[in-house]
Amino acid sequence: MKAFFKALVLVPVALLIVLFSVANRGAVRVSFDPLSRDLPALSYDVPLFAVVLAAIFLGVLVGGLASWLAQGKHRKAARRGRREVEALRSETQALRSAVPDSALPALTDGRN
Repeated sequence: MKAFFKALVLVPVALLIVLFSVANRGAVRVSFDPLSRDLPALSYDVPLFAVVLAAIFLGVLVGGLASWLAQGKHRKAARRGRREVEALRSETQALRSAVPDSALPALTDGRN
C-alpha cells in the first residue's frame, strides 16, 4: 500500500518534470562573469529546464544540509541518552546476577 501511494505522488511529479523539460528546451546563457555582460569569460548556453532543475536540486541540497546541521544537538542528545540507557541496563543486569534468585522475593514489598 505504501508503494502505491509513493507511486501516486511520484508519477505525476515525474510527468510534470518531463512536460516542463520538453516545453522549456530553449537555450539561455548562464554567465559566471559579473564584470562583463557582453563577452563574459565564463559562460555556457544551456537549456532553460536544466537551469531551473539545477536550482531546485541545489535548493533541496542546501536545505537538507541546513536541516541536518540544525538537528545536530538533538542527535547528540539521543546518542548520549542511548549510551546512558545501555550503561544502566548493564548495571541492572550485573546487580540482578549478583543477587541470588532466592533473595528476590524477599526484596519486593508485596505491592505487586
